[in-house]
Amino acid sequence: MKGLQDLFNLFYPSVCLCCEQYLLDQEKIICIECRLDLPFIDNGDSTSNLLTQTLEGRVLLEKGASFLYYHPVGKVKKLIHQLKYKNNESVGVFLGEWFGQKLLETGKFSEIDYIIPVPLHEKKLRQRGYNQLTKFGESLSTILNIEYLEDVLIRSSATKTQTFKNRVERFKNLMTNFSITDTILLKNKHVLLIDDVVTTGATLEACYKQLLKAENIKISIVTIALTE
Repeated sequence: MKGLQDLFNLFYPSVCLCCEQYLLDQEKIICIECRLDLPFIDNGDSTSNLLTQTLEGRVLLEKGASFLYYHPVGKVKKLIHQLKYKNNESVGVFLGEWFGQKLLETGKFSEIDYIIPVPLHEKKLRQRGYNQLTKFGESLSTILNIEYLEDVLIRSSATKTQTFKNRVERFKNLMTNFSITDTILLKNKHVLLIDDVVTTGATLEACYKQLLKAENIKISIVTIALTE
């Protein structure tokens, strides 16, 4: 089997998704140089950092962490683009395993009961064929040994353009987009809400408000990236 894989790689060599150079045998998804060059976020003690500051005054988090800075151009954008629009779910696995290991080493997320992704609407899910957070979340679940729940938080309406709406109008629209299917399951639980890229934080805020319908729930948030 390894011989066949080696032969396949000879004729169809893998390239780094960031710099498009050929990957060496032990490299996966991106080359070692690009790995070292990624803009990592320092999450501190996970209670006061860039993510928690972005959401400060809107949500009351137990803990928060983001893996990478997101810029309009650059390596992180290429990775996210592959994950969301190029059907490359291996990027989600790669980032989930990598970030999951870092979170595990901190010991800060050891008391989480469930991992819950920001959901896609069914229509968008059918169009895309997958939720870009699924493989990322499943990888976190494996590394952290926390159950992954994909159908507890759902999106009840498709997102429409909100370019010309103010923040209050956008938030009201988002609030009507989400709902939870089982408040009993989440009662007295500590959940980890996950997302790909945070910009204004409005989507996470709306999801957070819906999750609060579960009695005595605690909420932490982890994202792949955050706009600097």
